[in-house]
Amino acid sequence: MNHSAHGEELARLIAEEIRVEMARQKRSRRELAKVIGVTEHTAGSRLNGSPNFNTQELAAVASWLGLTVSTLIRRAELSRDAKATALAAEAVAR
Repeated sequence: MNHSAHGEELARLIAEEIRVEMARQKRSRRELAKVIGVTEHTAGSRLNGSPNFNTQELAAVASWLGLTVSTLIRRAELSRDAKATALAAEAVAR
């Protein structure tokens, strides 16, 4: 995987982690939109990873969720690693 593709995958996984944490905290897309200063539609697009959250938005979202950006990134990396391990295990089982 090239560097750009790795970055895009990580950005998508960060958005996924934000969705998961929002669900845990019962936070809405409307609330997210207010936090990052965009429309609800745009907030939904960010949560789907297209386009990605920019660094200012990511910092605002992390703070709103009571997390650090580092925590979101670490969770995204752990998720990626867990998925890779599961795929490898599945391939070995075949």
